[in-house]
Amino acid sequence: MLASRRLALLATLMLGLPSSSLFAQTELNALEQLGKQLFFDTQLSQPPGQACASCHSQVTGWTSPQTGADPSAAVQEGAVAGRFGKRRPPMAAYASFSPVLYLDPEEDHFVGGNFWDGRATGWLLGHATAEQAQGPFLNPVEQNLPDPAAVVSRVCSGKNGDGLRTWFGETVCDNPVDGYNAIARAIAAYESSPEMNAFSSKYDFYLRDPKQYPLSEQEAWGLELYAREDKGNCAACHPHETGPNGEPPLFTDFTYDNLGVGRNPENPWYQATDRNPNGEQWLDPGLGGFLQTVPRFADRAADHLGKFKVPSLRNTDLRPADAFVKRFMHNGAQASIEEVVHFYNTRDLKPICEEIDEPQPGANCWPAPEMRANLNTEELGDLGLNAEEEAAIVAFLRTLNDGWTPP
Repeated sequence: MLASRRLALLATLMLGLPSSSLFAQTELNALEQLGKQLFFDTQLSQPPGQACASCHSQVTGWTSPQTGADPSAAVQEGAVAGRFGKRRPPMAAYASFSPVLYLDPEEDHFVGGNFWDGRATGWLLGHATAEQAQGPFLNPVEQNLPDPAAVVSRVCSGKNGDGLRTWFGETVCDNPVDGYNAIARAIAAYESSPEMNAFSSKYDFYLRDPKQYPLSEQEAWGLELYAREDKGNCAACHPHETGPNGEPPLFTDFTYDNLGVGRNPENPWYQATDRNPNGEQWLDPGLGGFLQTVPRFADRAADHLGKFKVPSLRNTDLRPADAFVKRFMHNGAQASIEEVVHFYNTRDLKPICEEIDEPQPGANCWPAPEMRANLNTEELGDLGLNAEEEAAIVAFLRTLNDGWTPP
């Protein structure tokens, strides 16, 4: 049921994707370049020092540049020292393909939007990534600017003011709403560019010419297991095939799921009692929490508590060095793709860590789900993979890192 629904959604989404030939462009156009300069501008925070790029680095696949050997490092510090957000920075790459958030009426399932909880809907600007670009500027635990007018003032009086006026009109800086929307659209243009969406992984080369750029035996086996419904079943949520006109796969269907991930007990948000009055008792409501704020969808919120955006698997293991620890899941609770695959495979086979003596998460138990409601029990939890099959899927996932150079 879920698999067929997701395939139908994928077919719809593919209609809006560019063909792979469009990604021959390597240089940024002027609007994309303006967006890049804004993306890297550390003056757009209070105090100055934090930019979009502070939490979304190219060397890690446009997600957190902070090594996560310590679980508390999964969540980044904002412009104000000592202020932390509540979630791991999502990957900015490939997020621009996410459609405007909508409800699939047949399955009562939401598709699209940006941020882990979908709150950058695209309903106002017609582009979820543009609305996402506006969020961090005003977030007190991120760039901490007081209002849109402050963002517009800094851009328009700074080095990028002329570029904004050139693209959006001489009067764009006169109205904070117009200026703020223009800034967001410029950043979204950069986030939609080939620099951030390179489609340059080993798997992309393989899709172009499997004979010239073959996968290794283990990688090919991993791809087979990834796709099989009776094995990894990863493609149910992370489609891997090209579209009807050669559109490159995005490895996400842009839906939302509760995977049953445990809490990250080192998340600094638990200690931020001035902004989180629930302290250690706080539970992340995910998409359901956002839907509670939308009158027309409030009655559906309970059915979506604990659900988070299905991320693209592109650049999953892209790291600046082998020793760099990358965190995974919305809260950074897991610290390797090996752990993630093992969790998907065995979530329902191991006891709850909190209920046994001498727990070793991943080895003899898994932490209790952060949110027990609305668990996805159809597509993960008991996949029946052995250790060699898990390793093969991991090997395939590593072929999705951009920047691969043919031997």
